[in-house]
Amino acid sequence: MMAPGSATGPHSIRWVNSIGEVISSGWISADLRCDVEGLFHIQVGELEQTITLITFPRYLGGRQWFFLCPVTHRRASVVWLPPGAQQFASRHAWPGRVAYRSQFMTAMDRAQLGMERIKQRLIGDLDPEEWDLPPKPKWMRWKTYHRLIEQFERYEAALDAAALSRAAKLLRRS
Repeated sequence: MMAPGSATGPHSIRWVNSIGEVISSGWISADLRCDVEGLFHIQVGELEQTITLITFPRYLGGRQWFFLCPVTHRRASVVWLPPGAQQFASRHAWPGRVAYRSQFMTAMDRAQLGMERIKQRLIGDLDPEEWDLPPKPKWMRWKTYHRLIEQFERYEAALDAAALSRAAKLLRRS
């Protein structure tokens, strides 16, 4: 959609919820003609904002683009617009208002999510109800499969430890 060395857009964008309903839509465009700085323009409903983009050199060559947060003036990979906000800004500009999904989860929830992700990666065309942990897919390297199995077992151990801890607390209350 956007290419360094050029001005692009406007392009249509939209956000959808987990069941595919459109939450919001708008337009974006960018001017990346300069090698070290550019502009990103977004229009969503009544909100219209231009955010400065900056680049930093990458370790193995090339440059990586970042947003320059209009509130904190720090570089950011992601900008957020929490409910009721009047502008996009980095997560540091919205303390306690925005976070990644895993930051709202308990340790048990994160372990359960990790186990499900590993299972989904391995399941392929197999029946998910049939397997606790599916066999190695044909295309996967054994080293990768063993690493996933070890991670799955760590998640399982974390869930077991949390369940034992809860049970111990319940017994103490009795």
